[in-house]
Amino acid sequence: MARWLEELRGHADKNIVMVLIVNKCDLGTLRAVPIEDAQEFAERENLFFMERSALQSTNVESAFMTVFTEIYKIISKNTLNATPGADYGKSQSLKGTRIIVPGQDSDSGGNSGGCCMSS
Repeated sequence: MARWLEELRGHADKNIVMVLIVNKCDLGTLRAVPIEDAQEFAERENLFFMERSALQSTNVESAFMTVFTEIYKIISKNTLNATPGADYGKSQSLKGTRIIVPGQDSDSGGNSGGCCMSS
């Protein structure tokens, strides 16, 4: 994994948001990698860390929300740090893009699943 991360960092934007997601957390006794080792690796590599279970729908939505929140923070910080008076595409970055999650009522904030789409 370290080699893959090195390659990714070499080709990606410096502000990339990366999350190490441990799947099948519902099968704790059958883990291939101890949770402590995974957490230590994530911390050492500066990755967000989450456990999830698709079977039990544990942390599936939370994983996406973590990434979206961090991307928003990075974009907001970059917009605020832009040189005053310079354009830097501010009008476009402040405009934002609405993300629609199918199967969710936008007012309810419910936890129903679905893939995210940009509109």
